[in-house]
Amino acid sequence: MAPHGEHSSGTGSPGGHDMGMMVIFQNLMQTSLFSETWTPTSTGTYAATCIFLICLAAFLRFLLAGKAILEQRWLDREWRRRYVVVADKSTLAEKLSSDSLAKPMVLSENGREENVTVVERRTGVVRPWRLSVDPVRALLDTVIAGVGYLLMLAVMSMNVGYFLSVLGGVFLGSLAVGRFIQSGAH
Repeated sequence: MAPHGEHSSGTGSPGGHDMGMMVIFQNLMQTSLFSETWTPTSTGTYAATCIFLICLAAFLRFLLAGKAILEQRWLDREWRRRYVVVADKSTLAEKLSSDSLAKPMVLSENGREENVTVVERRTGVVRPWRLSVDPVRALLDTVIAGVGYLLMLAVMSMNVGYFLSVLGGVFLGSLAVGRFIQSGAH
């Protein structure tokens, strides 16, 4: 046990501070990012590190927007897919007449009435696995997770400049492409 008034440190660092266990925000310019070799030593390298984090956070927002756009394209392509009617199989009209989600209705416009069948969209239907879609989705998800974890590590350094840089990059990225990102995306 350390004598009263002294603090013990397992690292032997000067002043008894263990930088690996910092739990308060600090503004030390010499804060390592991702490894000890990436430790800014001047104002210029610290600023470059902050600019890198801004760009990385904005890049994450661009990745999320790109994935949302691709998901919408894949869904649109799925809806436009053509299906072939096979002999001795029920036709679309026969399926609609027995479908509990299909409801006959009258559509009226400018005095004309038309008998139509309205089919509610099925929920919980899993789209089939596709070689043209799923590997790309998996790769995008992996890159998004990797960039997200790198940003998390930067924030966990507890450096105020790094934290504000990540927030600034999220802001700029969302300002540029936020309208494309689905609400469920991070």
